[in-house]
Amino acid sequence: MADESAGDDNKLVRGLGLLDSTMLVAGSMIGSGIFIVSSIIARQVGSPGWLLVVWVVTGLLTLMAALSYGELAAMMPKAGGQYVYLREAFSPLWGFLYGWTLFLVIQTGTIAAVAVGFARYMGVLVPWVSESNYLIAPIRFGGYALSLSTAQFVGLALIALLTFMNTRGLRLGKIVQNVFTTAKTGALIALIILGIVVGLRSGAGAANFSDMWTVRGNLADVGAGLTAAVAFGLFVGICVAQTNSLFSADAWNNITFTAGEVKNPRRNVPLSLALGTILVIALYLLANVAYLAALPFEAIQNAPSDRVASETANVIFPGLGATIMAVAIMISTFGCNNGLILAGSRAYYAMARDGLFFRAVGELNKNHVPAWGLVIQGIWAAVLVLPRTVKTDGTGAVTGYGNLYGNLLDYVISAALIFYILTIIGIFVLRRKRPDAERPYKAFGYPIIPALYIIGASVILVVLFMYQTATTWPGLLIVLTGIPVYFLWRKRDAADVAGSQRP
Repeated sequence: MADESAGDDNKLVRGLGLLDSTMLVAGSMIGSGIFIVSSIIARQVGSPGWLLVVWVVTGLLTLMAALSYGELAAMMPKAGGQYVYLREAFSPLWGFLYGWTLFLVIQTGTIAAVAVGFARYMGVLVPWVSESNYLIAPIRFGGYALSLSTAQFVGLALIALLTFMNTRGLRLGKIVQNVFTTAKTGALIALIILGIVVGLRSGAGAANFSDMWTVRGNLADVGAGLTAAVAFGLFVGICVAQTNSLFSADAWNNITFTAGEVKNPRRNVPLSLALGTILVIALYLLANVAYLAALPFEAIQNAPSDRVASETANVIFPGLGATIMAVAIMISTFGCNNGLILAGSRAYYAMARDGLFFRAVGELNKNHVPAWGLVIQGIWAAVLVLPRTVKTDGTGAVTGYGNLYGNLLDYVISAALIFYILTIIGIFVLRRKRPDAERPYKAFGYPIIPALYIIGASVILVVLFMYQTATTWPGLLIVLTGIPVYFLWRKRDAADVAGSQRP
């Protein structure tokens, strides 16, 4: 198995400065989640104070992880990022299992979800674009179906466009990232400022701050019949809510995949991780303050289609809120998907260089980017857009269709958390295995901060496996499918090496 050398990385263009890297971190994190999931979380925890606590916990966990990853990023500034860290700390198998899950669901499923999210909000402006307006009507296969709605078509077109643009070179990809991240950050700041100002003037959310901790309103079952109405149910609710808030703040680690293209990576990758996550977490907390200032808590819990940001925008701009937020979220999701598509292909590139993915993915095109990695990622993400889940009533009649990628992402949230925990454990492992390795940046607050992340994330993980079994255990099965695939790749790579050595 060939390790990735510095020479291999030199074929990549180191074209990302500190600003570009920070924009990639922030732009990949901010998608559509922050505009929606607070409504879901409000039903899970039942009060304004606990809603903010959920986001504070998410912010602390994300920041602790990012500050810890900085040590690994500075120590191993290579394309592939987290895949490389797991490979070096534990074994190639662990690195592959992460990369396999990343390709199978985490990265590609998120790309599919963000692309269809873009299309849904385009439908606010262009009614022709809809998940119920079919170019190919659903073809059922038991509890599943295949379809091509106009929304799915737009999602596919977006994936194709951004994939093509990123094959043209790093410079175009980073320009798109910088422009759209700046635009959506500005839009989010405007929503925060206007929401707080208008809310203070109207007093609509005054009760949210005068009575922050009383549990009320429409409460969701968070598992085993528990709700936030009882103390233990509230604890479980806070842990379960992290699946929404952590997912909305995810993808901060994508910059590590592109470390082979960052200028002065030993400095800029750790710094961009810190700056990008601090920026986004601060915006997310303030966005929730704006929601609470502008809307009564029950309105947040019961926002139509969970679009709490649109409801807030309607308070600011009566009658125009839905349109304004549709444009803002289209900008946000476009930039988010560009970052996900750009970064994901670099992880598969590193895997291919190790003989653990399609050989062509380990090669660069004339524009010095892993074009085949981009193309294969785009194809699989497009495939995930098409399958639908069938919703039925008690009589078996079809009541609607969901999206399979949504279920898959629910399944692997817990698996992604396992890989984050393992990666941070890897800091301790590598300190012991390679005590003399160059570490230009050392994990902030080591060993306390990394240990606190491991403990906190592990508690959330245990609660999820106990109370959200339907959406956690399947994630482990998805990860485990990578074990036989790993040994098949190893066998093929060994055969290729043996064949190349024959006279």
